[in-house]
Amino acid sequence: MAMLDTSHDMRLLAHHDLGGFGNCGEGMVVQLTRDGRRVLWLAHESAPKNVTAVDVTDPRTPGLLFQSDLPHRDMRSNSLDLAGDLLVVAYQTTKVGLTPAGFEIFDVADPRTPRSVAFFDASGPHSRGVHHLWFVDGVHVHMASGAADFKARHPKDDQCYRIVDVRHPTRPTEVGRWWLPGTRDGDVEPPPVRHPTFDAGYRAHNTNVYPQRPDRAWIGYLDGGAVILDIADLARPRLVSRWDYHPPFPGFTHTVLPLLSRGLMVVSDEATRDAGGDWPKLVWVVDVREETNPVPIATCPLPPLDEFKDRGGRYGAHNLHENRPAPGAWVSDTIVVGTFFNGGVRAFDLSDPFRPREVAAYVPAAPAGSRAGAIQINDVFVDDRGIVYAVDRLIGGLYVLEMTL
Repeated sequence: MAMLDTSHDMRLLAHHDLGGFGNCGEGMVVQLTRDGRRVLWLAHESAPKNVTAVDVTDPRTPGLLFQSDLPHRDMRSNSLDLAGDLLVVAYQTTKVGLTPAGFEIFDVADPRTPRSVAFFDASGPHSRGVHHLWFVDGVHVHMASGAADFKARHPKDDQCYRIVDVRHPTRPTEVGRWWLPGTRDGDVEPPPVRHPTFDAGYRAHNTNVYPQRPDRAWIGYLDGGAVILDIADLARPRLVSRWDYHPPFPGFTHTVLPLLSRGLMVVSDEATRDAGGDWPKLVWVVDVREETNPVPIATCPLPPLDEFKDRGGRYGAHNLHENRPAPGAWVSDTIVVGTFFNGGVRAFDLSDPFRPREVAAYVPAAPAGSRAGAIQINDVFVDDRGIVYAVDRLIGGLYVLEMTL
């Protein structure tokens, strides 16, 4: 029997199949246009589409505004971000040495007709380009990326943290980078020990920097754990601390979300194997009041593995709503919203950080034609009206939700 939608304290307002191209990645951002509209920009998990813009001014009637194609099928635009009217889109290729690989800057003052402004080339003989980027201040792009001059000792370690100055948008320029010592060919440090069971690699993923602490970068470094960097000197990022819990846990630290007013960071793993094959993939609460000594104090409660592992596809943590410090975004230091593939989208109350409580959830039914046979909620963004936007990884498109907390 097909699974039906299940929910509590979160209800569906609308669904959009994105013109049949509902394979969404982990780039979601809301643009407040000059004529008073709200436009949701989406990156795609895989070819053929590049980016999609959806008018969500009325969240009950989302409308497709724009959709573009990738230059070729051996790449994806998994991530994007926005500052003002500048949209930055990441390009990652399926293997090293292909082009284009890097990021493209678009002027989206008119979201129906984006105009390319510049391209930052991150291609090279050892590079697949940019996997994820962060751009909230209009000044710097923080990203997980390969580079023409970055050769990793191990092919799974091919993306480091890079900082690019875009104050002159037509001339983006790298100003700094950091990688886990021992992962670059030629490092004097010894290479890190590979994870014995789930070797996902030692490379950067999410690279978040918040204006409240512009001297800190919060990085998920896959098997390298959660990394806090001092970037007061952008040209010379310096390690403050690294919380590494792999092994015994199965790796793939994905997102590091600081709750700066509370001395906490919330850390999500990514489930990458079907049927819970790499369980547990969790959302952790970590005390960083002493930032040189991160201490885990709780995990967010999840339904048991047996309840979801056989529904189809992946089950476990992935993305978090990242409290983007930008117009149109919802920010909370107590409620954390995350995605869990076939476990849907879930919200947790961290008022007591030692005892997180689930306060809302929505699990859509399996999208028609999904090869997983179940929903695979990939990313989530919450706007300043409390509207929750969640997307499917394979085919399901966009789900517009409202929390009824």
